[in-house]
Amino acid sequence: MAYQLNLNWPEFLEKYWQKKPVVLKNAFPGFVDPITPDELAGLAMEPEVDSRLVSHQGGKWQASHGPFEDFDGLGETDWSLLAQAVNHWHMPAAELVRPFRVLPEWRLDDLMISYSVPGGGVGPHIDNYDVFIIQGMGRRRWRVGDALPMRQFCPHPALLHVDPFEPIIDVEMSPGDILYIPPGFPHDGFTYEDTLNYSVGFRGPNGRDLISSFADYALENDLGGAHYSDPDLTVREHAGRVEQYELDRLREQMMAVINQPEDFKQWFGRFASTPRHELDIAPAEPPYQPEEVQEALLSGETLMRLSGLRVLNVEGCFFVNAERLTISDLKAADALSRYTELGQQELGDAVNQAEFIAELTEVINHGYWFFEE
Repeated sequence: MAYQLNLNWPEFLEKYWQKKPVVLKNAFPGFVDPITPDELAGLAMEPEVDSRLVSHQGGKWQASHGPFEDFDGLGETDWSLLAQAVNHWHMPAAELVRPFRVLPEWRLDDLMISYSVPGGGVGPHIDNYDVFIIQGMGRRRWRVGDALPMRQFCPHPALLHVDPFEPIIDVEMSPGDILYIPPGFPHDGFTYEDTLNYSVGFRGPNGRDLISSFADYALENDLGGAHYSDPDLTVREHAGRVEQYELDRLREQMMAVINQPEDFKQWFGRFASTPRHELDIAPAEPPYQPEEVQEALLSGETLMRLSGLRVLNVEGCFFVNAERLTISDLKAADALSRYTELGQQELGDAVNQAEFIAELTEVINHGYWFFEE
C-alpha cells in the first residue's frame, strides 16, 4: 500500500531537522503495519539480513547477532528483535521509505524494524544519525533527553548506553505517530505490549570516513604523486625545528589532492552511492535483449528500481551502487536517478534511441531495475 505522510516538510526542516526532537502525532493516518512479527522473525533467520536480539533479564543486558535458527525459550517479556535494511528485502515495508524522498537520497541509511515484547527495548542510548521512529502495532513509551554531554558506557560488548537523563519529551506513541530525533539526543523506549517500530534513518559521514575513503580513491587513481619541494630554502640556524611556512606548505599540498573538482566528484559519486547494507540483487535470468526492453517500454510497462539501490546525479555525472553509470542521454539518466518507478513518459525520446536502450538493458540485466510484475 502507499503511505501518505501528513507533514509540512518546509516547516519541519526549518524548525526541527538537526535542531530538536518532536512528536508528529498521526503523521500516517490510519496506519497499517506492512509486516508481521513472524515475517520479521523470518528475515532475521536469513544470513544476508543484519539482525540483533537484545534482552534485559535479571538486571543483565544481553545482545546477540543473527542469523538466528529459532526463537525458542525467549519468554514473553523483556526482549526485542531488530532487523536492519528491511527496505532491501521486504517490498511492502520499503513503501514506508518512499514518503521521505523529499530528503537527499545519499543521506538515507535504511529502514530498521524492531519487534518488542512487554519490557523490551535496547536501553537508553544516543544515535549519531537522524531517525524517524514510526509507531506500528502495540503501545510504547518514549523518553528523549536534551543534547548535553553525557557519559556513555557498555553494559554488554554489543551495546552502548548513556546514564539516566531528564526527559524533554515523554510520550506514549499510537500507531501512525512519528518521533523524530536528531543526532546527539539520548532516548529510551519502554514497551507495554507487543509492538512494532519502524526507524527511517539518515546518516551523515564523519571526517574520518571521508578522508579514509578519499585516500583509497587517491591510491587507486594515482593522485597526489608530486613530492614536497622547497626551491626557496635558506640556511637554517636550527635544523631540528619545522618552520610554520613548511607546515602551511604541507597542508596545502594535501589540500591540493582533494581540491581537484573532477576527481572529487568522481570519488564522492562512488562513495555516496555505496549502500551500507547488502542489496537483494538478482540478475535477470534469462538476460533481456535490447529490443525486448524497448518493446516493453513502448507498450507502457513500468520499470522498478531495486529497493535500497542508490542512483545519484552528481553535477551531471551518474553513479549507481559505487560505480559510474554510463548513460548517453543525460535527461534519461537524470530520470533514472530521480524516480524509483519510471516508464516511457519519464524517459522521453530516449526510448527510441538504440544506444540508450542498450545501456538500459545492461543495468536491467545486472538486476538494478526490473519490470513491474
